[in-house]
Amino acid sequence: MIAEALVAALRRAGHEAAVLLTPQNRFGRQSTAYLANWFTDVGLTHDGRSIDQVISLRFPSYAVRHSEHVCWLNHRMREYYDLWPGFKKSLSYRGRLKEQFRRRLIHSADHFLLTHNIKKLFAQSRTIQKRLQDWGNLSSTVVYPPPPERHYRCDEYGDYILVVSRLTSLKRIGLVIKALAEPEAAEVNCVIVGDGPDGPQLKQQVAEYGLEQRIRFTGAVSEDELISEFAHCRAVCFPAYQEDYGLVTVEAFASAKAVITCTDSGGPTELVRHGENGLVSIPEPKAIAKAFSVMFEQRDLAERLGIIAQREVEALNWQQTLAQLLLV
Repeated sequence: MIAEALVAALRRAGHEAAVLLTPQNRFGRQSTAYLANWFTDVGLTHDGRSIDQVISLRFPSYAVRHSEHVCWLNHRMREYYDLWPGFKKSLSYRGRLKEQFRRRLIHSADHFLLTHNIKKLFAQSRTIQKRLQDWGNLSSTVVYPPPPERHYRCDEYGDYILVVSRLTSLKRIGLVIKALAEPEAAEVNCVIVGDGPDGPQLKQQVAEYGLEQRIRFTGAVSEDELISEFAHCRAVCFPAYQEDYGLVTVEAFASAKAVITCTDSGGPTELVRHGENGLVSIPEPKAIAKAFSVMFEQRDLAERLGIIAQREVEALNWQQTLAQLLLV
């Protein structure tokens, strides 16, 4: 989404731009993926004209070679960085030895590429900036991605909390479900937008708690349907664990909706200020349930926080973003 929004912004500014999908990483084939990106030709367009600049966003695309290459980093391979402690616990002894060797190679490759293969290094959040500093002592400049150019609106502050996310463990949708099962959130409804591998498990969890009448799963939705959900919800909950950035936060703000997030959610906590444009809770069901209850009992608070959030997100615009990312 960020890549597509960036291309759209470049075109509005009068540039020719396109998204190039390079070979992606696969476990056990990391070297092949990095080499494939290294040898990917990004010098010419399909009709033989030269490309002025490359902007890469994530691993291993920053391995492509170009004399005018800027990296606006979303993340490196997190299993080899901040998620390594949990990842290695899931491995057998033999698998751990193998992945430790691969991890060292990836660390070396990433450090070389991010110091020698690019002209400027930008991070999409302070969370990402800190990871670059902690693992590699790499300096970067934070440039937050603005919300994609969509026709966001606020129609009402309705009767449900909205969750927009891929249904995977790091997004902690199960934590939201547990919160909704708490007595403090007994009057709160929820709409969960998105799909992913944890979908069946989460639906089973909803059934076990008897919350089928209060939680609705929509699956993947169209852009218009997503904008409509933002427009009608009371507030948005985004409780992911150590999220790199998360466009959900700024899309909610653009829709004049406050965001409920957690103290360890990473990127969202850089934008959400407790009691000013949203609520920041400790990542426990009772605490999140209390935040839900506050939003439902105080509709005027939800509206006031949402209006402030909408005003603040206007400072994140693509014109200023391009001014930093473009070399010419």
